Amino acid sequence: MTDLVVKSNKLVQAIQTLSLSETRLLQLAIVDARETGQGLSTDEPLELNATRYAKAFNVSPDTAYLALIEAEDSLFKRQFTITNDDGTLTKSRWIQDVNYRKGEGKILVTLTRVVIEHVTKIDGFEQYFTSYHLKKTADFRSVYAVRLYELLMQWKSVGKTPIYELNKFRSQLGIGVNEYTRMEAFKRRVLDIALDQINEFSDITVKYEQHKKGRAISGFSFTFKQKKDAFAKAINKKSTYEKFSKMTDPQRHLFAHKLAELPDMGKYSHGTESYAQFAIRIAEMLTDAKKFEELLPYLKKVGFAPA
Repeated sequence: MTDLVVKSNKLVQAIQTLSLSETRLLQLAIVDARETGQGLSTDEPLELNATRYAKAFNVSPDTAYLALIEAEDSLFKRQFTITNDDGTLTKSRWIQDVNYRKGEGKILVTLTRVVIEHVTKIDGFEQYFTSYHLKKTADFRSVYAVRLYELLMQWKSVGKTPIYELNKFRSQLGIGVNEYTRMEAFKRRVLDIALDQINEFSDITVKYEQHKKGRAISGFSFTFKQKKDAFAKAINKKSTYEKFSKMTDPQRHLFAHKLAELPDMGKYSHGTESYAQFAIRIAEMLTDAKKFEELLPYLKKVGFAPA
């Protein structure tokens, strides 16, 4: 499975405001830039077309064209804020320039230096990066569902999040200061809709717990788990599924790095990616039961032998 969206955790946690179509275009930009090597320089624009958008998100060509037109007008103006390790803030635009080719159904965008840095400098350690397959969010109709899913994916190895402080959480979801100010409206129009769509369309089921200071809700935490049926259906042999089930998260990353250097794995490699980038993509492949079954012979070659 391709179409892997990879972002640094800092970029996932960034304070941002984007529409659903803008979020989708950025997802495509990140996927295509990493998979093709195009657009990974501030000197090199990336081409996104309506046909690709329509296919990726199961929408009509007309909807895809409108998304491109909207991006030309608004995405260039969008900003986000990243908190650095020393507590300082970095503000950046998502794209530095945009060129909509009217009549051609495509748009040329150039990512900013900050975005490129946070989607390409992969060092192979999952705790610093969040990754997921585009297909997992393609059917979401709420941008808040996409943002929440990304925030959850930072914690996929443990299936639970820390407490998100309310005001920061709202900003990370892209909610304006004057939007959904009443808790009832926030839960009904944002949180519940996001959870319903994640539970219906993605590969996980999630629930939340609210936390209070005094009588007021001060934050939320989430627990989630993989949908078992999705994995069970992908495996035909019980023994293979048992091996898949027993692979721990540290093992997955250890063997992903070994597989990345295995000559036999060359057919899975994208020519522009480093070994570290390839290893991250392999680690994602190993979370998919069908791909695990496909790669099991190579895993055995590099010493994988579950108890």
